[in-house]
Amino acid sequence: MSQSAEHAGVQDLLRRMFDAAVAAAQPALCVPRHLPDPPRGRLVVIGAGKASAAMARAVETCWTGPLSGLVVTRYGHAVPCERIEIIEAAHPVPDAAGETAARRLLQQVQGLGPDDLVLCLISGGGSALLPLALAGLTLADKQALNKGLLASGATISEMNCVRRHLSAIKGGRLAAACHPARVVNLLLSDVPGDDAIDIASGPTVADPTTCVDALAILRRHRIDVPAAALALLESGEGETLKPGDPRLPDIETRFIATPRMALEAAARVARQAGYPAHILGDAIEGEARDVARTLAGITLPSARHGQPFRPPCVLLSGGETTVTLRGQGRGGRNVEFLLALGVALGGAAGVHALAGDTDGVDGQEEIAGALLAPDTLARAWALGMNPRERLDDNDAHGFFAALGDSVITGPTLTNVNDFRAIVIDAPAAQPHGTC
Repeated sequence: MSQSAEHAGVQDLLRRMFDAAVAAAQPALCVPRHLPDPPRGRLVVIGAGKASAAMARAVETCWTGPLSGLVVTRYGHAVPCERIEIIEAAHPVPDAAGETAARRLLQQVQGLGPDDLVLCLISGGGSALLPLALAGLTLADKQALNKGLLASGATISEMNCVRRHLSAIKGGRLAAACHPARVVNLLLSDVPGDDAIDIASGPTVADPTTCVDALAILRRHRIDVPAAALALLESGEGETLKPGDPRLPDIETRFIATPRMALEAAARVARQAGYPAHILGDAIEGEARDVARTLAGITLPSARHGQPFRPPCVLLSGGETTVTLRGQGRGGRNVEFLLALGVALGGAAGVHALAGDTDGVDGQEEIAGALLAPDTLARAWALGMNPRERLDDNDAHGFFAALGDSVITGPTLTNVNDFRAIVIDAPAAQPHGTC
């Protein structure tokens, strides 16, 4: 088999694994088996996130009784529904459409009784899609805060802690508005550890964190915030609803899809192709380039010495890394991870990789991720690109686009966070290129 044919075969395997991970988390597959029994009163469906519209359609398809509702999703992620209104808004930096949608969500659950049921469909992206600020803050304040958080290198848990304490709808406030109705949350997890409070910043669950925690995060990452936001946190007026709060209704939370489920689906594809698959973790966090160096430290000795994993094999991982923007590039945590991995591997023979976001959007780009091959660095040099300089400039999207190695899926209508797969196909020979 020629080297080009071999590369194509491995890259096909990588795409099939990624596609299997995405397919395993499709709402049409996951929602029906988690639907609650019909209530004696009304069913009101609400939700937010990149997958919320697809979740709403799955509810409509399976629910035979009356229902009404509203969900908000990212631009381009809407799907047609007949009884549930779909609103599109901006992500990751919020806009006025999201602010209006958040107000209307609160209106949807007004005046409910104890026999009524609120079915809340939450997936990743809901934080930016529900930017309703506490009194004293403006949408411009929320936009500035989101931009600062995204560029800071803060973890998703840290970002959501800050967002909750400056929101009029997150941190359990939407759940309080549902009282005394029963609430059933169907959550499609995109966060490490599957903590409900971090999925869309927990609009319908109690929050154990505090304003003091939020202030510490802002100071640790040196994030500038509007004076009004700082005042709300320092005064404690931004405090969220805590476990045991009497304003919270009867709440049941069901996880319908998680990163682990997606990785297990990819592992099955690898094993069917004859590659032992090892899931290194589904909740890996940290700077994207640091995670890349760590995984390179596992990959290289496996390729060269068969330890800790004997080739051929596949190494799978998920979670949510971060990128601290210091250059002029467009960021994107998955492509930054992949470029840093390529630099660390130095063109090791027999090693291919794919990194992508399962929602089809890596950072602010309509690109899911990219592919890495043993000859990636050599091809980059041939085009006059210095891989390390591109990495330092946070320009991994530009790097892989120039090579024709971007992975573009369009909206996948689901979101179970980052997907990383490394195929180690043979003991590594001398590198094909350098960084």
